[in-house]
Amino acid sequence: MGLTFTINFLVIVLIVAILIAYLFVKLNRKPGYVASNKKHENEERFQFDYLLEYVKTMINEYVNSNLLDMGMTSEEYNRRQGVVAELRSAMKNATSGDIQEKIYLKQFISDLLERNYGFNEHNINQIIPFEDEDELTQQDKFDILLHLFKKNHGFQALSKLIDKYQLDQPKKVIEDGTVDSYVITGEEIDSIYVKEARGGLEFEDKLAIVVQRVYQHYKGFGVIDEIRDMSIDGVSGGVSGVPTHMQIVEDEMSLLQGMKQYKYPGYQSVWIFFRGKSIHLSFLSFETDLELKRVCQNIYKYDNPGQLTETNGFKVNEMKDGSRVVVVRPPFAESWAFFVRKFDLPNMKLDHLISSKDTANAELARDMIKYLMKGAQVTAFTGPQGSGKTSLVMASVKYIYATLTLRIQEMTFELHLRRLYPQRNSLALRETENITGQAGLDLQKKTDGSVNILGEVATDPVAAWMIQMSQVASLFTIFTHHATSARELVWSLRNSLLKTGVFQNERIAEEQVANAVQWDVHMRKEMNGKRYIERITEITPVRFESDTLEHDEILSKGDSIESKLDALVNLQREVYRRNSGRVWTARNIIEYRNGEYVAVSPISPDKIEKMLFHMNEEDRASFSQFLNTHWGQAQ
Repeated sequence: MGLTFTINFLVIVLIVAILIAYLFVKLNRKPGYVASNKKHENEERFQFDYLLEYVKTMINEYVNSNLLDMGMTSEEYNRRQGVVAELRSAMKNATSGDIQEKIYLKQFISDLLERNYGFNEHNINQIIPFEDEDELTQQDKFDILLHLFKKNHGFQALSKLIDKYQLDQPKKVIEDGTVDSYVITGEEIDSIYVKEARGGLEFEDKLAIVVQRVYQHYKGFGVIDEIRDMSIDGVSGGVSGVPTHMQIVEDEMSLLQGMKQYKYPGYQSVWIFFRGKSIHLSFLSFETDLELKRVCQNIYKYDNPGQLTETNGFKVNEMKDGSRVVVVRPPFAESWAFFVRKFDLPNMKLDHLISSKDTANAELARDMIKYLMKGAQVTAFTGPQGSGKTSLVMASVKYIYATLTLRIQEMTFELHLRRLYPQRNSLALRETENITGQAGLDLQKKTDGSVNILGEVATDPVAAWMIQMSQVASLFTIFTHHATSARELVWSLRNSLLKTGVFQNERIAEEQVANAVQWDVHMRKEMNGKRYIERITEITPVRFESDTLEHDEILSKGDSIESKLDALVNLQREVYRRNSGRVWTARNIIEYRNGEYVAVSPISPDKIEKMLFHMNEEDRASFSQFLNTHWGQAQ
């Protein structure tokens, strides 16, 4: 018993000694130790990289967890399975330009952060310093401004921001302020932020901005993610600055201090295409070459177009919302780069594209295009890149009689006529790795097509086929081309006929083009971004007497020797003119002069007769009135 008592006593003494030691250490510990430790944990937890990794991990666990091991009821199991399926779909399709899937995925991230991560009014400022203007980067300020404008203007937010502060005006900023360029600077964003964000942000606004920042680095397109969704003409990246592999050490000091930090790195390259102007957002950057590469590798993936490799070097595809995307990579290009071209489908109307607000007498040009479509005229829409050719074709199709079937051939689907006119008989084909544009055009002959539409005549085989098709395979054809004049258009198509071996004689080939292509609607884009129709030109083959009369009939005119000799001389002159002179003429019917559309030369009687033949009675009457009003051509 004495031994037991001794052991118990020693145990008690040991416990008391441990307690005393614990109290001593706790009382003598520096007061800020615990607080600083917790602060360190919080600082790490509210760093953006930690937050991004948390979201990735939680979503990955959510979609890959084994639901059978969770002991759910049948109803809970089915509900959870449906959420997982929808989340997987959103993760897959959000990167393809599907706005609805993007919204769903962002809402899931928002719920995850608000409920599980413990965000509140105060700690959210540790991710982005919303309450400290001096600590905000220019990208932070731009994201906040875009969010505020988006609350009131939706996808018109960026357009409203640019218009309100006239950010699309040329500035002398680049190259030491010696040249004009379109650029939005960080200083402008700083100034606008002071005016627009003085009232501060609600917690919901802060959370939405943080969620967008997380999303764009997780499944989005980096700094251009929200910009891509805006109602602008397009966005591109990787097209300015100095690529990393081109950066060099310029002197020994640079060598000693390490690689020189370039002021304009290649990843600091975000450009938007806005109303015909290419504008550099100089304050935005992808931060690293890897981030630019990630965006390029993801932005073209809709509908599995294949891998972008060093061998193929580029990809041309479309996105879920109909945007056209082009991606290039080294060694084909000097750096990774992408180009997204958007089309404002709701405003794809002639009244919007050829607006009376911008140009006087705009109805003259609009009505002429309407009658070209109703009159089944083979029409080329020409002009430089970005001048609005494709948009004008999309709007013009509305005036083709709905009884006619439409067959479209494109490099990529960008006309989207099924979206604009879903109740019409319309089918578009495009080139693939194994099917050429010429093969697609050949197939169209077997698809009951009345009107053939070519998104772009860019190769010799397609140009040659288009000429043949315009003559025999369809009622009429409309197409786009990059020719700068009617002469260049005819010569370019003529050369395509010669190169492909369809014709061997240059003059005969040119005559075939002149007989096939009847009108040229030429677009123009000025330096300030203004786009308009520069001219509408009628292309007419030169008619020779031998086209209508046989040689024997010409020589039989008159009974005397003198008259027969005169007829023979005239015939020789005609043959000379036919072999040496031009076989076609071009006359501008409508021109853009000093800010208005002007009726110039009258339409040839032959063209009028053909156009009237294809119109219904109502349109014949209105077309006759149109001719009489502007050219005094009574029908």
